[in-house]
Amino acid sequence: MANGGKSTHKLKILYAEDDAEVIVGQAVSIQKAGHHVTQALGRSGALDALERDAFDLVVLGPTLTRNDRHHLPYMVKKTHPGTRVLVMHTDGERHPQVDANLETGKSIDDLVAKIAVMLEQDAVSQ
Repeated sequence: MANGGKSTHKLKILYAEDDAEVIVGQAVSIQKAGHHVTQALGRSGALDALERDAFDLVVLGPTLTRNDRHHLPYMVKKTHPGTRVLVMHTDGERHPQVDANLETGKSIDDLVAKIAVMLEQDAVSQ
């Protein structure tokens, strides 16, 4: 399914961070992989975006607080049960509402690769 870093499916992704500089740079990298990215600044920005639109995937970035990375997956699933959630900066923790995670220290390239793996797994399961 992955094709040189580009997916054959273009996902609609909500990408949330607490740092405006980080979100801009990271979102560009995800877009270059062929996905549509909506940026959300902080917990309230993510919740506002979820009220306005539905997404295939919500990525909760490492600059969000640990509390936000813990509580937002519940809120995503409550608002849009079919939406997948990927949480960055997890230190190996497994959250019941999280579909995928990346441990601390992983790069944006690791995130793009993880999204591609998720797409491949979806294609195999269909």
